Amino acid sequence: MNSSSRPLSNVWRRLGYSSLPPVVIWVPAVLIVALLLLSPLYLAIRTLGAGTALGGVLFRIEILEILGRTLLLVASVSLASVAIALPLAWLTTRSDLPFRRVWSVLTLLPLVIPSYVFAFIVVIALGPQGMLQGLVEGPLGVERLPDINGFAGAWLALTLLSYPYVVLTLRAALNRLDPSLEEISRGLGQTAWSTFWRVLLPLLRPAVAAGALLAGLYTLSDFGAVSILQYQTFTAVIFQEYDAVDRTLASALSLILMALALAIVVAESWSRGGSKYYRSDPGAVRPSSTVKLRGWSWPALIFCGLVALLSLALPLTVLLIWIVRGVLAGEPLLLLWQPALNSLTVSLLAAAVAVVAALPLAILAVRHSGVITRLAERITYMGFALPGIAVALGLVFFGANYAPLLYQTLGLLVVAYVILFLPAAVGPIRSSLLQVSPNVEDAARSLGSSPARLLTSITVPLVRPGILAGAALVFLLVMKELPATLILSPIGFETLATSVWSAASEAFFARAAAPALLLILVSSIPLAFLSFGEER
Repeated sequence: MNSSSRPLSNVWRRLGYSSLPPVVIWVPAVLIVALLLLSPLYLAIRTLGAGTALGGVLFRIEILEILGRTLLLVASVSLASVAIALPLAWLTTRSDLPFRRVWSVLTLLPLVIPSYVFAFIVVIALGPQGMLQGLVEGPLGVERLPDINGFAGAWLALTLLSYPYVVLTLRAALNRLDPSLEEISRGLGQTAWSTFWRVLLPLLRPAVAAGALLAGLYTLSDFGAVSILQYQTFTAVIFQEYDAVDRTLASALSLILMALALAIVVAESWSRGGSKYYRSDPGAVRPSSTVKLRGWSWPALIFCGLVALLSLALPLTVLLIWIVRGVLAGEPLLLLWQPALNSLTVSLLAAAVAVVAALPLAILAVRHSGVITRLAERITYMGFALPGIAVALGLVFFGANYAPLLYQTLGLLVVAYVILFLPAAVGPIRSSLLQVSPNVEDAARSLGSSPARLLTSITVPLVRPGILAGAALVFLLVMKELPATLILSPIGFETLATSVWSAASEAFFARAAAPALLLILVSSIPLAFLSFGEER
């Protein structure tokens, strides 16, 4: 250790850590955390300008009621997402489910559907005067279906859009588990069902918590679905205030939303506990054995089909109907290949940057756990809970005043995506790293491996399932991101999401359907490669 690093190492030890993390880990982590604090700093500057007069507005009974409705929706969507994702992840990784690779892709594709598009589809398909009403009115004599607006519609839409977060995280964890643990359980006479509950589920607790956290934070920050389905949440109030001339209240509410997100992250960390999720011996490095479903094949297929029907086939069908109606009405069918290329390029770039940024934060959180590292990890989740417009305006403020060369460049847009979606990469990587015994890295370090070589040759290959899952999540989220893209994209830079929004906002649903379908198609190709690569 050189003399310049000794003071820092001494400070680190006084804080309760055994040793200072390698420079290749803590220096990038510090820079990333500083970047993540830009938007909260902007919000704090705007909020402090209001002085003490803001307190009476924030603690009105209406705000507290909206906060309660928001928490109810977050909890309900998170629990439902876990209930759907657990069997899906197990069926597509551990069983002989027919066409399981196809199901593994189809059940993830809802991630790319913008929430406002899905909400429109829910209203048109399942509303009181929707398509389902027309189908059942004649044969069954049903004159009016129950109103889908409100909590029921928002819960249904956001659950069908959020469960893939949990699926990806769980599949990454399942692909990393030592198969001999399940084989021992089965050898002792336990059934596949008993092995799942007694062996797999306790080991998957970090992945379940990480996936539920992502689903909850996505629900917390969503605006499109809740606004269209008329369920007022905290985010809806923030967007309404941002439309006003004075954005001070919106900034203050965004800070409260960020504090709420941190509270959810702390609760997730508490539920994870301090247990170890790796073996003390080297374990087995081989594919897990496949469980034969036998008589359960048809129920499993019906379950997967029902999930895919509601979350993917229904929106695709409605989009196709919109296209057909538009063509019959004389609407030109435009395939926007340049926006598709723009979306693909910026999504791949943001996914790569996000996993590189997530890796040092995940390593600090798992291998150097403590007050500071836990705080750094939790800070990463603040951007995911903030509305995209709040993050974008914060970057506009700092870009225009302190980094004019970055303003309205692709680089600043990628920075916004990383701030917004970094937790989607941190969660799966952390879950995979929890399953890797530190003894492996200690052995490599004792053999003379440098920190950089240890990172690239040992740690990264061992957590590859988590890296692929995190990259897939970030890629799919960037593909449909709208507010930050509208505000920060370079002049003339159009994506599929902005194309869908510009048409849908003017009620040209037929014109919006084509780029929406193209968005799903473009996303499905790299998603398939990521999914198959994760399994290998």
